[in-house]
Amino acid sequence: MSALRLESWRRAGLLPRHRRRGLGRGRGSVVDALDPVVLESAAALGRHARQGRDSRLAVLDWFAEAGRPRLPGTAEAVVPEPPAAAVREAVLWALRRSASMRLLDASRGAAGAGEQGQDALYAAVGEMLAARPYRGAVHPAVVRAALEAGEDVPEGSAEFAGVVHLIAAIGLGVEEVGADALAESFAALGMFGLTAQDWEQMLGAAERGEVPPVDWGLLQRADVLGPVQRARHEDLLRAREVLLGLQGFYAMYVWHALWMPDTPGLAALRAVIDERGMFPVLDHMIGLSPSPTEFAEALAACLEPYLDELYAALMEQLAADPAIFHLPGDDTGAAGFMDTWLRTLREQTGKDTGQGSR
Repeated sequence: MSALRLESWRRAGLLPRHRRRGLGRGRGSVVDALDPVVLESAAALGRHARQGRDSRLAVLDWFAEAGRPRLPGTAEAVVPEPPAAAVREAVLWALRRSASMRLLDASRGAAGAGEQGQDALYAAVGEMLAARPYRGAVHPAVVRAALEAGEDVPEGSAEFAGVVHLIAAIGLGVEEVGADALAESFAALGMFGLTAQDWEQMLGAAERGEVPPVDWGLLQRADVLGPVQRARHEDLLRAREVLLGLQGFYAMYVWHALWMPDTPGLAALRAVIDERGMFPVLDHMIGLSPSPTEFAEALAACLEPYLDELYAALMEQLAADPAIFHLPGDDTGAAGFMDTWLRTLREQTGKDTGQGSR
């Protein structure tokens, strides 16, 4: 890294300076001592910044890296936190460029535009959703059962396009879109594992006054930027902890489909997610290798209390039974767990390809 690049990072407020001491009598100053925080901050920027890449993308990658736990028994250096102001600026910048913001802008832009504007909104949102196609994931238990039975794995649902009604309701109003269309949207999101018929019954009961009315104002006030703008830096740090933690729990949940050995601890963690019907939500939100913009979107989502509560419940279950990678009756612990998993993968792959365990 050149001195010019280091100085540009300092001017941008991304890199602190080493403490200096004066030499006296107009002879200038020298670095008093090399600050490890400055060195590791420069190293983090060097890993994530490159020619022509916006520095805010580097800050997002740096912020994500700083939150990941260090592997035990390694000599990894502690990654310092990027400056709080730079983190907030980078997250807001990414959200303004995100698919969520484009969908929200399109929805609100159609308000009061009449029938022609509504048609244009549905067409525009449909194109945006088609540009990033998403098929709801098949439940890992269903995938595993199909693989073990030698059957074809069923494909995920292609009904996610129904979310267009929810996006339209933000700009056009719930009355204009209709409860049946909203029920289709909620089902397409997979919220709480409920079907479109379940949602129709619930929304119909609310309309008839049989249950407390729905506050649709929350939908009209949908905001991508506001929660981050109002959050303290401590809230963003907690949201990052929740997001990175949920990434790990989601990975373990999905790996169940790939013949990962089951243990009581792993089954209990999956039950925490299943009891809340949260697998579809995690599947849509969590990316194991997200882009910086996707990371910012998921980080903003993790400011929501229901995701924080899910993470807390999973951590509580993990603390109650931390031996999730220990097979009952096997004294080899995590090493034996991995050996069993790899052996099963080789056997199943050989069975599928006809090449044996090789």
